[in-house]
Amino acid sequence: MIAVADKLCQYFQFPFVRHAMAVGVLIALSSSFLGVTLVLKRFSFIGDGLSHVAFGAMSIATALSLSSQFMLVLPATVICAVLLLRTGQNTRIQGDAAIAMISVGALAIGYMLMSLFSKSSNLAGDVCSALFGSVTILTLTQAEVWLCAVLSTLSISVFLLFYHKIFAVAFDEDFSTATGVDAKKYNLLLAIIISVVVVLAMNLVGALLISALVIFPALSAMSLFKSFKSVTICSVLVSVVCAALGILVSIITNTPVGSTIAAMDIAGYAVFSVAGAIVKR
Repeated sequence: MIAVADKLCQYFQFPFVRHAMAVGVLIALSSSFLGVTLVLKRFSFIGDGLSHVAFGAMSIATALSLSSQFMLVLPATVICAVLLLRTGQNTRIQGDAAIAMISVGALAIGYMLMSLFSKSSNLAGDVCSALFGSVTILTLTQAEVWLCAVLSTLSISVFLLFYHKIFAVAFDEDFSTATGVDAKKYNLLLAIIISVVVVLAMNLVGALLISALVIFPALSAMSLFKSFKSVTICSVLVSVVCAALGILVSIITNTPVGSTIAAMDIAGYAVFSVAGAIVKR
């Protein structure tokens, strides 16, 4: 244990490690706030679908040789998030079918574009790192860290500011509309926040593992608590702890950051499921 602590102290002397930890915690914090709402609205996999859209947009930005991919990826993801939420309310195309349509289409087109226009000699490695995460979290510049901090803070602030309205829309959208709440406006707000979190999380866990940050902390908290407030607070704590542990373990064991964080979220869910079963007994 002493050797591990010394090794971590040595690593944290490097700025890129501190940047990675700060960004990881901020992204986990943002995604956990949204996770409870999305699970309650039965839109858990919207993060997965939007991550595929972000991958497709990133591929287009790569093909166009854009210096700032973020300026294309974020607007494209926001537009698709709005389309997903509106299409999911269509009786002809249910929410899960809409997510499947958009996510599979974006993933296929994105990979095709990368294979056609990629200038890299290691296409398989680029695709794998984009889908499953890589060491990009350890190569963030200070400007990217500040951008992540600002966007994460804005996302969390908006959620806290409209907490009661989001709570009402999440539990019963029809009743909220009947009582005068503009459900469409808050669904649009949620779509924008989700898009921001998904685009930020791609640097942390990759496109295919984003749902782990959204779903597992929320389900872990729901295994033990019942009230919306308690579940949200517990989800935030679980998400932040799992993200921090995942980053630390990946640094020590030299494992992929994204999959290590996802494994920690799965382990946390297992622990809370057992604890919830014991409490119920």
